Amino acid sequence: MERKATPGDIDAICRGLPEVVLGTSWGDRPTYRVPHGPKGRGFVLYRAPHKTAINPESGEPYQDLLVIVVPDDAAKSALVEDPSLPFFTVPHFNGYNAVLVQESRLGEMSREELAEILVEAWAARAPKRLVKEFFAGR
Repeated sequence: MERKATPGDIDAICRGLPEVVLGTSWGDRPTYRVPHGPKGRGFVLYRAPHKTAINPESGEPYQDLLVIVVPDDAAKSALVEDPSLPFFTVPHFNGYNAVLVQESRLGEMSREELAEILVEAWAARAPKRLVKEFFAGR
């Protein structure tokens, strides 16, 4: 049986990918970026609570949101529309290839599923050369 994903898996999976660094974006938000250096592009961001993402049950902003880049609109739709997965979006992210997930709901998927999604996010932002080398070595 596959192990359920945990918030700690985010760091382990992201740092296990080539040329990933944990930096910041949007001012001070922890963000996994690729490649190293000033040209690094974010692919997973720890989002600050904001009025654009309100929990419908509590009426308060979500406190534990991750923004995960997806390759395209089809991938976004597939994740958001799959009732077995905890991904969602909000109007603020219309037109942007990313999904949202609460860290507290990561256990609703397996670590393998999370790893697949994070690798796709990394590949959407990494230099093509790096992506080609990574997948050739698998």
